[in-house]
Amino acid sequence: MLSILAAVFVFVGFFNEIINFIVNYQWFSELGYNEVFLTKLKTQFQLGIPIFFISTLFYYIYLIILKKDYYKKTQTYEAGISEKRINQMILIPSVFLGFITSTSIAGKLWLRLLMYFHAEGFGIVDPIFSKDVSFYIFKLPVIQQLLSTIIGLLVTLVFITFAFYAVMFFIKKPTYYASEEEIKWNKGILKNFTDIAVKQLTMIGVIFFMILAANHYLAAYDLLYSSTGAVYGAGYTDIHVSLILYRIQMVISLLSAMALVFGYFKKSWKKALLLPAALVVVTIVGNIAALGIEKLVVEPNVIAKETPYIQNNIEYTRKAYGLQDVTVREFNVENNLTAEDLENNQETIKNIRINDYRPTIESYNQLQAIRPYYRFVDVDIDRYVINGEYKQVFLAPRELDQDRLSENARTWVNQHLKYTHGYGVSLSPVNAVTSEGQPELLIRNIPPVSSTDIEIERPEIYFGELTNQYIIVNTKEKEFDYPLGGDANAETMYEGRAGISLSGLNRLLYTLHERSLKILISNSITSDSRIVRDRNILDRVNKIAPFIHYDEDPYIVIDEGRLYWIIDGYTITSNYPYATPYMAGRNNYIRNAVKVVIDAYDGDTQYYISDNDDPVIQTYRNIFPQLFKDLEEMPEGLKDHIRYPQVLFDIQAEVYELYHVTNPSIFYTEEDVWNIAQEKYAAGQQNVESQYMIMKLPGKEKEEFVLSVPYTPNRMPNMTAILKARNDGEYYGELILYRLPKDQNIYGPMQIENRIDGDSQISQNLTLWGEGGSSVIRGNLLVIPIEESLLYVEPLYIRASTQNSLPEVKKVIVAYKDQIVMETTLEIALEKIFGTTAPRETTPEVPSETPQLESPLDDIQSLIQRANKAFENANRSSQEGNWAEYGKYIKELEEILKQMNAEMSN
Repeated sequence: MLSILAAVFVFVGFFNEIINFIVNYQWFSELGYNEVFLTKLKTQFQLGIPIFFISTLFYYIYLIILKKDYYKKTQTYEAGISEKRINQMILIPSVFLGFITSTSIAGKLWLRLLMYFHAEGFGIVDPIFSKDVSFYIFKLPVIQQLLSTIIGLLVTLVFITFAFYAVMFFIKKPTYYASEEEIKWNKGILKNFTDIAVKQLTMIGVIFFMILAANHYLAAYDLLYSSTGAVYGAGYTDIHVSLILYRIQMVISLLSAMALVFGYFKKSWKKALLLPAALVVVTIVGNIAALGIEKLVVEPNVIAKETPYIQNNIEYTRKAYGLQDVTVREFNVENNLTAEDLENNQETIKNIRINDYRPTIESYNQLQAIRPYYRFVDVDIDRYVINGEYKQVFLAPRELDQDRLSENARTWVNQHLKYTHGYGVSLSPVNAVTSEGQPELLIRNIPPVSSTDIEIERPEIYFGELTNQYIIVNTKEKEFDYPLGGDANAETMYEGRAGISLSGLNRLLYTLHERSLKILISNSITSDSRIVRDRNILDRVNKIAPFIHYDEDPYIVIDEGRLYWIIDGYTITSNYPYATPYMAGRNNYIRNAVKVVIDAYDGDTQYYISDNDDPVIQTYRNIFPQLFKDLEEMPEGLKDHIRYPQVLFDIQAEVYELYHVTNPSIFYTEEDVWNIAQEKYAAGQQNVESQYMIMKLPGKEKEEFVLSVPYTPNRMPNMTAILKARNDGEYYGELILYRLPKDQNIYGPMQIENRIDGDSQISQNLTLWGEGGSSVIRGNLLVIPIEESLLYVEPLYIRASTQNSLPEVKKVIVAYKDQIVMETTLEIALEKIFGTTAPRETTPEVPSETPQLESPLDDIQSLIQRANKAFENANRSSQEGNWAEYGKYIKELEEILKQMNAEMSN
């Protein structure tokens, strides 16, 4: 009967946990990752069950010992609660404490212990203790966590001891006193618990000092993360003072443990406490000595004393951030570019970005969202072979945002059965705009219309960045697919594999899990229906493998007519020895170890290892062999679109500002520190953003997709170097630094920006365009190496003052050597500088004659629309100061008004 009651208690008490376990197991099994899910559970049980029984028995025995010592001290043997009853009562807190201890340890240590036993070696040893880096990343944290756990248990024992004696005093007061002295003692028992618990406290103290000795021993390894000296990591003072101090503290701690044992048996506590007191004195003296050595010995002669340690910091920081293999090349800027050179680098020229992702996302949302409930979250940049040409493009998925449904439409049926997915993408080249200055769309509309050889056969997006609700598919309720003309909508039924069947008990199970009775009672749900959960792609990957850090900017890819998401995954740690932290949480090691691919229709999620040289991801692979695949197994069409991630590149670029220097003395004096170059963007100033570009690298035969950022010397505007990451094929991940000549001024981005401001014609136009409420937006300034020269390109956007107006690309500024021009297109600007054709007018081409109306039968409504358009164009031209264009549009408006008058007369 008792066992039945216990089973009922466990079921009721852990009902939610049981439901969650079944649901999560089904979810992982659906993805093919059931072993990943069970690995955690099995490890926690393998740890937790033995720890539970051992800790429960330990607590029980400890409390029994406390009880016996209490009886012996207080002579309590009669009256009150029976001893058997007390023993039974002691079992309850023992079991409770055992459960808390086991769940805490198993919850915190399961993954660390697996990493400890499955660790891959780095093949790199630290320069002080000659231990493989894997010891610091996989082993040392586990040992330190175990010692910290033991300290926590000792503190718990102290509280248990005093709490137990307090309870015993109230439920089993002393009834027999052998002497007047004992009577007096027992009257003050609440104030004398330390005396009654002396044996237990002594035992705890002995263990504490032994753990303290171990901590002092391990603290020596923490010197490799020291930040107190002239350099990050162990310095001269750390090695010659702090390391010795830790060894002395370790010995005194061990002697203190022995002294407590001596004091207990000899009842000589004053002598026993001398060693713990000495430990405090040694610690104070040691810290003072370290400060003195640092001030009096190191600082007056820092280069001589710290050089080997600075060298260690440089070497290990570069290794931690993957900068040890940067290829350094000299780029001698001759600035001898010719029209013929431009012709030989046409793919580079054709892919110069004159659009920016921020105005582009605005344009997509206004021009291509089509319905209020569709939204483009972000614009991604990628490259495709389009109609035989290698092109850099902007690409954005059209997701369905249920939060934008009208309030009346946010019913349970609409949110979970009807409005289930987004639809298609918009795609535009980065180098082309329409006559209105908007992105030139190559893939547009719903259903997708493509003017290229890229076709999308499966445009539905069931898994994305906005898919935060569970949905139920294959119901009697058809899903909304996309809007048709008028009030009509196209409908569909899901044909994919995603989801868990709602047949049998599963329907009740998910009713309980989602706390929605509608799942159980809805007539639309059948035995063929499936529930699809965790559709948000970032939530999805974090649920599968939370130990990996994921890029917050997933990007969409078109491959063989389907849509896929690619998410970059990183392995990060704060335990790389001698490496300076450059990330949050003192993290000082990063690798882009994983590329995660998610099918936007089916939700199939695959993890591909992209850095086989990373021991951290290989350790995870040893633990979760079912989870990871080799990058070679990724389909070729997807592999063509993997990118060197900006997150990693930007961190590396920041680290390299200082750590490009390998000479310790120059490093320490910071004589050659670099900064990420500055630029003007919109109305402010910012660091130049790293930019993806298609270009031919100096000395290479063909164009490729690269990521680039320029450097300037510290607090100087001229440019000193350009860091680039290659993205294509076998060269993926190669970092190249192009050093620029130091004996001449190479214009940096801010110098070009200042020259733009200083150009009288450009400055006058910028001022004129900014009047009347319109705003001028300066785009990113691109630095483009071509042959042995540097070209600078910056687009200009104008946003009209009218409501909901979009930024329009109106001008392109090109700078080369001492020349700077602003024209309506990049081609015209290049022609004006390099003279490939006769210079053109700086105004857009307009017909020499007023355009004729298409037909005398145009109705009045069409004429009104055309008149409005002509008026808007004329108004814009006047704001830009382009009076020739203004006159032509006014003439066009007059002709339209005449025809309107004639139509109305008829």
